[in-house]
Amino acid sequence: MSQALQNIRRSNAATADKPAEAAGFPAMLEQYKGEIARALPKHINPDRMARIALTAFRMTPKLAECDPRSVFAAVIQSSQLGLEIGLMGEAHLVPFGNQCQLIPGYTGLMKLARNSGLVVDIYAEAVRINDKFALKLGMQRDLQHEPLTAQGGFPASDEERGAIVGFYAVGVLKDGSRTFVAMSRAEVEKIRDGSKGYQAAKKYKKDSPWDTDFGPMGKKTAIRRLCNWLPKSPELATALSLDDNAGRQHLNVDDAAAGVFTPVVDETTGEIVEVSGGTLSIQQQWDKYDEVLATYGKKEAENFMPKEPRPASKATEAKAEEASKAAAQGLVGKVVDALKKAETIEGLDEVYLHAESILSDSELESILVEYRTCKEAILKGKGGLFD
Repeated sequence: MSQALQNIRRSNAATADKPAEAAGFPAMLEQYKGEIARALPKHINPDRMARIALTAFRMTPKLAECDPRSVFAAVIQSSQLGLEIGLMGEAHLVPFGNQCQLIPGYTGLMKLARNSGLVVDIYAEAVRINDKFALKLGMQRDLQHEPLTAQGGFPASDEERGAIVGFYAVGVLKDGSRTFVAMSRAEVEKIRDGSKGYQAAKKYKKDSPWDTDFGPMGKKTAIRRLCNWLPKSPELATALSLDDNAGRQHLNVDDAAAGVFTPVVDETTGEIVEVSGGTLSIQQQWDKYDEVLATYGKKEAENFMPKEPRPASKATEAKAEEASKAAAQGLVGKVVDALKKAETIEGLDEVYLHAESILSDSELESILVEYRTCKEAILKGKGGLFD
C-alpha cells in the first residue's frame, strides 16, 4: 500500500500542472486504477472496490466538496482493512469540512474481530424499555435479554418495544469463553457528547450519524468497549484508532502512505496506547495547524488549534529579539526627532513626558543627552539649529 500511494504522490508532483484531483475523486479513481490494484490485498477485487467507492461517493453529495485526495486515501485505507464502504455498514465516508473521514461501522468492527481468528462470534443489541433485561455481575456474571414479542412469539416492532434504554455487546472467544459489556443510554450519550466528530457536527450545525442512526451508533459504542477486552489484530486496532480520530483525521495520500494510523497496542492490557505519527510534539501540532490554515483557511484550522502556546525556537527567539531591538531603535529615533522639532521648553517637556510612558529606563537615558542639548538651544534662542 505504502509504495503504491507513494507512486501516486510522485505522479501528482510530476503532473502538477494538470493533476487528476483537480477533476475530482472519480477522475483520481480512474487514473490510478493500476496503482490501486497493486495496493489492495489479493482477496479484494479492485473493480468491485471502485464501484462501491463511487456509489458511496455519489450517495453523499457533500463528499464532492472534500479534498478528493482525502476521499481517495480513505477508500484505500478501508480496502486495506478489508471493509466495504457504504450500504453494508462496515465503513463510511463522512465529510467534515473539506476533509473526508473514514468511520468504521459496528458491523465492520465485528468483522475485523472475527477475522482475527481469536474471536468466534461477536454481536451487539439494543435494549428497549418494554423488553425484559437482567444483568448479574460478580463471581458468576450473567446477562439475560428477552425482547418484547408480538403475536406468534415473533419480536415486536421497535415502536411496541419502546424507547432504547441501553445496549450490550457479547464476544465468544476461540476457547469457548464469553465476555460481555452492558451500557445504559445515559452512559452511551455521555460518550457521544465527548466525541470529536459529534462536537464538530454540532458546531457546524450538521447531522451526524448519532442523529440519523442512534441505534447502530449505540451498538458500535458497546462493541468498541468490548474490544478493550478482546485480543486485537492490527486491522482492528487501526480501525479503532481511526474512529478515535473522527473529525480530525485529515486523511490524504501522504498520510496514508506514511501510515499515520498505525496503532501501538499494549500487549498486557490490549489497550491502544499510541498512534504512530499521531502523537505530535507541540511544535508539530502548530506546524499542522499552519499547514491546514494555509491550505483550507481559518474555519477548518480551528479543528487543529493546539491547546498549548506556540513554542519559540532559538531562531524564532533570535528573530523576535532582533525585531524588538529594531522597533525600539525606531521609537527612540522618533522621540529624538520630536525633541529636535520642539520650539519651546513646554513643548520639549511634553515630548519627554510622553517618552517616559513608552520607553524603558535605558532608552530614556539614551535620549537624555538630546533633551539637554535641545533645551540649551531653546534657551539660547536657537530652536531651529537642529531642524
